[in-house]
Amino acid sequence: MFETYKNHILLHFIILLFGFTGILGKLIEMDAVSMVFHRVLIASVSLFVFMLILKRPLKVQGTRRFLGICLVGLVVGAHWITFFQAVQLSTASFGVLCLSTTTLHVSWLEPLVMKRKFSWVEFGLSLIVVIGIFLVTEEFSGDQLMALFYGLTSALLAATFSVFNAKFAQTEKPSTITLYEMIMATIAIAILLLATGNFNAELWSISLEDIGWLFFLGVVCTSFAFLAVVELVKHLGAFTVSLSINLEPVYAIVLGILILHENQELGMQFYFGSVIIVLVIFANAFLKAYFKRKKNKRNRVINQGIET
Repeated sequence: MFETYKNHILLHFIILLFGFTGILGKLIEMDAVSMVFHRVLIASVSLFVFMLILKRPLKVQGTRRFLGICLVGLVVGAHWITFFQAVQLSTASFGVLCLSTTTLHVSWLEPLVMKRKFSWVEFGLSLIVVIGIFLVTEEFSGDQLMALFYGLTSALLAATFSVFNAKFAQTEKPSTITLYEMIMATIAIAILLLATGNFNAELWSISLEDIGWLFFLGVVCTSFAFLAVVELVKHLGAFTVSLSINLEPVYAIVLGILILHENQELGMQFYFGSVIIVLVIFANAFLKAYFKRKKNKRNRVINQGIET
C-alpha cells in the first residue's frame, strides 16, 4: 500500500515538473533556440550517464530504424523551440494550453502511421479543444497572434514525434529512442546556430542563475522525468499515468499564477477556455478507457464462443 502511494506521489511530482517547464521558458533569460540547445545538450549527456549507470541498452535494431529516430529528433528540437517561442511571446499557461491541441493532430496522424481505424470521437473532442484555445486567446493581434502560431505549430510537432515514437517503441527501448533523439536535436540546433552566426562566445555567456535553471531543465525536467515515467508505467499502468499527466495544464496555470503572477494578465475568458480544454482532456481519457473495456469484453465473448 505504501509503495503505491509513493509511486502516485512521485508521478504527480513529475507532472509538476512538466508544468514547470513552461515557467522556465520565462525565468531563463535567453532566446528559445539557445535555450533548447542547452537543454538537449545537457539532457543528452545526463541521459547517457543515467543509462550507463542503470545498464540500459544503447543499440538500435537496424540502420533504417536508427535514421528514422534521428529524423524524429529534428522534430523534437523544433517542437521545443516553437513551444518556448510561444511561452516567451505570451504566458507559460498559454504555451502549455496550446499543446492540448496535440490530440487533434494525433487523431489523424496515428491512423496513418500506426494503421489503425480513424476515431471520429477523438477528432470531435479535439475540435472542442480548438474552441477552448480560441477562448483562451483573447486578442488575435501582435505577439499574441504569433504566440498562437508557435503554440499550435509546437502541438503539431509534438503529435508527430509522439506517434512515431509509439511506433519505434514497438521494437526499441523508450530510453534508447530518447537518447538518440536528444543527441540528434543537439547536433541539428548546433548547425542552425553556426549557420546563423550565433554559435559564439555569447552562447556560452550565461549567468549563474540561468546555468542552474538550465541544468534543472535538462537533468531533472527531461532526463530524470522521462526515466521516472518509464518506471512508473511498470508499477501503476499506462492508463493511470496517462490520465494523471492530463493535469499538466492545471499545474502549469497554478505555477504561472504563483511564480509569475500571470493572473494579472489573464481574464475570466482565459479560465473559461482552460476549463473546457481540461474537461475535454479528461473526457478523452475516460472514453478511451471505456471503449477499451468494451473491446476487451467483446473479444472475451468471442473467444469463449470459439472455445465452446
